[in-house]
Amino acid sequence: MIRHFAGDPAVEVPSPTFTLMQAYELPRFTLVHADLYRLNDPAELAELGFEEILPRSLTLLEWPDRAEGFLPDDRLDVALNLSLQDGPYFRNACVTGYGTFAARAERIADIRAFLVRSGFASAAREYMQGDASTRAYERLTLDGVSYILMNSPKRPDGPPVRDGKPYSAIAHLADNVTPFLVLAQGLRARGLSAPAIFAADRDAGLLVIEDLGRELVVDGEPPAPIEPRYEVAIDLLAALHGMALPDVLPVEPGVDYRLPRYDLDAFLIEVELLIDWYLPFLDARVSDTKRDAYVTLWRDALEPALAAPATWVLRDFHSPNLLWLAEREGVARIGLIDFQDAVMGPAAYDLASLLQDARVDVPEFMEIALLTHYARARLKADAKFDAPAFAQLYATMAAQRASKILGIFARLDRRDGKPQYLRHMPRVWAYLHRSLAHPALAPLAAWYRVNVPPLKTI
Repeated sequence: MIRHFAGDPAVEVPSPTFTLMQAYELPRFTLVHADLYRLNDPAELAELGFEEILPRSLTLLEWPDRAEGFLPDDRLDVALNLSLQDGPYFRNACVTGYGTFAARAERIADIRAFLVRSGFASAAREYMQGDASTRAYERLTLDGVSYILMNSPKRPDGPPVRDGKPYSAIAHLADNVTPFLVLAQGLRARGLSAPAIFAADRDAGLLVIEDLGRELVVDGEPPAPIEPRYEVAIDLLAALHGMALPDVLPVEPGVDYRLPRYDLDAFLIEVELLIDWYLPFLDARVSDTKRDAYVTLWRDALEPALAAPATWVLRDFHSPNLLWLAEREGVARIGLIDFQDAVMGPAAYDLASLLQDARVDVPEFMEIALLTHYARARLKADAKFDAPAFAQLYATMAAQRASKILGIFARLDRRDGKPQYLRHMPRVWAYLHRSLAHPALAPLAAWYRVNVPPLKTI
């Protein structure tokens, strides 16, 4: 197990029978392997600093019965039993979850049963680095073919934040896999490269989908845009935005799914994340009067977005979710993933997601060139396309998205214990100021200038 977590089948794993504890600094976390066989009294654990280790590491504990009074409420217990009829090296593992880990233990059984039902029980399973969401992914390999297991249990509602509704409901965030299924089918039906679905359990939130590979539209360290690939992504958006797209899609016979509208409430709850999370991150606060002024300014700025023709907004159309499929043709060379939060809204939003990528530096000259590339493609297909109005809409969506992301990254750090996103804040802050430079956003720019302190060094 330690070698698996370390990603190194040759790492030396000595027994801690005599040292009691052995620590490993792994890329994802610190792992502590403890063997309490020689422990005479649980009180000895206090001398070892055991209570301090538990919250900060993944701990594998042998002979846990000798740690009475020290075991955490949230844990997995694994009992290994001989099964001689199956061979001398065979073991049955009984996994029991306690506290918040109870659901995790049940999920192990649910996933195994799903893989058996769908014919993937014998597939090799490899953990994949997840994203900022609660979803988890594994790469399955069966008969030399690679697939992706999406583990996305129904997300419970959070606390009500406005009008009795949780944030996720107001912002129209998907709480199950159905939106992913229907959008994948809808995108594929229009010649785009969303993953094929090979097995699905909508109730359990489990999918086996096509593996679109590992080649991205960025390259290098730190990653930088590969401009020809970004151009294909721009062509994809231009093509998609030129289509007449429905807001109702079939799920299965007799069952439809309606894409929610990216409405004013959703836009506003997102930009208010800047006040609720980003400003406190900067040790700053604003009065209720200034907050009201901020919301009013955004209401005014968002009027063109709400009046714009609605199209499919995939919402996370940026480099981590775009894969390069060199063997395909045209816009199908862009593989699409992570679009379950799609809504009906302004076309400029996904363009802003791509050209002001929170994780990648997109130089301003490249942003302008690609925005021009998009406008030319739209004008070629529709002589009535209003490029100046679209430029204003683009700046508005870019500023709205940057404000939201600054709040989300601060929330991931303070609430969720995920500080790794803080390193992207300076880039997003720069994007925000780039967008607020549009003349139509001058009143908003003035509010930010007065009320948002400069970003401190991260």
